[in-house]
Amino acid sequence: MSNADRVVLALGGAGTVGSGIVKALLDKGFKVAVISRDNSRLEKLRGFVSPSSRDNLTTLVGNVGSEEGAEVVKHTLLKSVGKVTDIVSSLGFSWWQGGPPHTQTLKELHWVIETLLFSTFVSWKVFFPLVRDDPNCTYTFITGGAGEKLLMPGTGFLTVGAASTLAFCQVLREEYPEVPCKLNQVKVNTGVAPPERMAPGYLNHLDLGEAVATLVERKNTTHTVFPVNSAADLKNVILEGNI
Repeated sequence: MSNADRVVLALGGAGTVGSGIVKALLDKGFKVAVISRDNSRLEKLRGFVSPSSRDNLTTLVGNVGSEEGAEVVKHTLLKSVGKVTDIVSSLGFSWWQGGPPHTQTLKELHWVIETLLFSTFVSWKVFFPLVRDDPNCTYTFITGGAGEKLLMPGTGFLTVGAASTLAFCQVLREEYPEVPCKLNQVKVNTGVAPPERMAPGYLNHLDLGEAVATLVERKNTTHTVFPVNSAADLKNVILEGNI
């Protein structure tokens, strides 16, 4: 199956990490669909991707954080693109600094868990059946190292939410050991930013996008976690094919 025949659903594709992945996938000739609750973010994404590949981008307004909303937008998606062959999930948010736990409310913790874990679970439950039984299909999670360490004082809830997502991905690998679909996880243990907001030690979201697109394109591994600690790791993945 050529890239032109493959349709990638990029969950979280309108975010910083996701937009880099979407651009790389489109540049490799994939068709890509992106769902967001915010139409303005979808419009920004359309303006960001290469004009020559824009016709291969389908954008849909919908809520993948609720079971009802995800089911509705799934039907709209399939009417628009006909099929889905690959899924990349980079749901979440890039930063949270609400203060130490004793200053926060239960509502705030609910919001963090809902954004990082519940949306990941709901979208998995609704969209995984589209690719589950085909060995030519892939489902790739993009997660972060914040689940294994406190980034800085005041970001503890982010760690709690990110850790729950890491645990969920581990559960899926072990609960579905024989699933035909290629199931992988890219765990980014550093900050990710667009070129204009780069900081020391950060990854360029375009470079990360290229690595993820390469992983999806090759579809030759499954049930594997790829830790990314630096730009050198991405270079190793892209240029040397160590995935």
